[in-house]
Amino acid sequence: MKNITLSFFLSFITFFAFATKSHVDNVRVNAKSSTIKWTGSKSYESHEGTVNIKKGILNINHGTLVGGQISIDMNSIHTTDMETRLNKKLDNHLKNEDFFNVEKFPEATLKIRKSVKGEGKMYKIVADLTIKDITRPISFMAEVDINGSNFVASAELNIDRTKWDIKYKSGSIFKDLGDKAILDEIKFEIFLVSDK
Repeated sequence: MKNITLSFFLSFITFFAFATKSHVDNVRVNAKSSTIKWTGSKSYESHEGTVNIKKGILNINHGTLVGGQISIDMNSIHTTDMETRLNKKLDNHLKNEDFFNVEKFPEATLKIRKSVKGEGKMYKIVADLTIKDITRPISFMAEVDINGSNFVASAELNIDRTKWDIKYKSGSIFKDLGDKAILDEIKFEIFLVSDK
């Protein structure tokens, strides 16, 4: 009887350990179908545009988001709200040393450090954002719809650009700019879809 009980106990422990074992799928982001939109503003006007994703993965454990990382092609910064000539002028300015200095820092990364599932499809994300080789922690809410190994994810986040040494015409640093000051906050709208 003792042997049967011991055997049953060991079988139960083995089954429980197997059933609760983490199984993480690294699901690739479809870079062509995924998008990042940005908005930068002055006190009286704003501009918006896009920047491309180079590659990325989301880490999914039994239908739950647990991590991930995306790489961003900073050379692809593009303004979308003005006519072509002015767009190109602003694009070139955003790429130079005043802003993102893409020749020296061609890639930015967003790496998820912690993902806490909330109600429904909502997650609180804690991540490291690296721009110009400067890494800072950020947090934001994301909606992530996971179906097996497929996902659709969206998030909106705001950053203070000065924390990544982007200080050009910052009203919080240069006090006498008046209406020429550019707000420190940049808004990003991120949409990710899995590579099926």
